Amino acid sequence: MSHLTTLQIARFIISFSWLYHGLMPKLIHIAPLEQQMTASFGFNAEISMLITRAAGIGEIIFAVLFFIFYRSILINILNIAALVGLMLSVAVLQPALLIEAFNPVTTNLAIIAFSVVLINELKGTQRQ
Repeated sequence: MSHLTTLQIARFIISFSWLYHGLMPKLIHIAPLEQQMTASFGFNAEISMLITRAAGIGEIIFAVLFFIFYRSILINILNIAALVGLMLSVAVLQPALLIEAFNPVTTNLAIIAFSVVLINELKGTQRQ
């Protein structure tokens, strides 16, 4: 049985996280917290639902792009920027969510850390 490299583990976790968060709480079963976040922008329920679904599709597209281009430092920087941006939007729109179980602080920081690992690994292979 072959072993997974650090790069592959980071690649799979980051891609899976974006895929899962696009599919489950935004497309297959729209989670109440997703509705609450979108409603924070002041849109009516129908527009909020469309925005939530569009975000889910965007996350799935990003998951696929990340899975393919995980060796790109740029896509890792985009991943970090998106996760920081999403965490900041939660802090502004729904700050109470930052202290809930499995909150954006813990989940986003872990995924950011995987991108940092990838960037470090990629820079190390470029030096060789």
